Amino acid sequence: MVKVIFFDFWGTLVENGIFPSPVRQVKSILNLYRTPFPLFIVKFEEAFMTREYNDLYEAFSAVCEAFNIRPTPVMLDRLVGMWNKNKLLAKPYPETLKVLQTLKKKYKIVLISNTDCFSIKSVVEKFELDKYFDLMVFSYDTGMLKSNPKAFENALKKLKLKKEDVIMVGDSMESDIQGAKNAGIDAVLIDRRDRREFENKIVTLDELEKLLK
Repeated sequence: MVKVIFFDFWGTLVENGIFPSPVRQVKSILNLYRTPFPLFIVKFEEAFMTREYNDLYEAFSAVCEAFNIRPTPVMLDRLVGMWNKNKLLAKPYPETLKVLQTLKKKYKIVLISNTDCFSIKSVVEKFELDKYFDLMVFSYDTGMLKSNPKAFENALKKLKLKKEDVIMVGDSMESDIQGAKNAGIDAVLIDRRDRREFENKIVTLDELEKLLK
């Protein structure tokens, strides 16, 4: 029986403020067209989202170093400006608040996100989302991405729960679905464009409560 729902943040509860997504724009700005996206995202998140930086310039310099790129001032300005624009314009999906309010009455809710240290807290505070979560787990704080089973296991220990009590909801097959599987946790894919095949799939968060019954 599900007692706790783990939610991803970006692309699951909150939509990015720019399109293409900021991560894909980073790939483009760095001219990494030949690098397959799954390989890019792993290296990018490891460099950008597993530690705290003093500012975005320092963070993106570390990303460039990870890809053996010597950044120019113009390149860094573009990256920082784009990332800040996304933070400013990001907002919850239309159904997010209503769904969280409903689920909060029946389940414990955990936010677990591969994220940088500059964006997520300001968006959470702006829309007063913290009141819905019993626990918030951020990769930059723990030093672990969701691909590491310990990211989930440590959260379970804090809540004194077992893997069987939990379900993960996210939009990324690599980070959310495979990450949960690595930890022995069931997962639900939210695929808002309805383009991918997965047994436990929803197109909007409105469908989640019915799936959990």
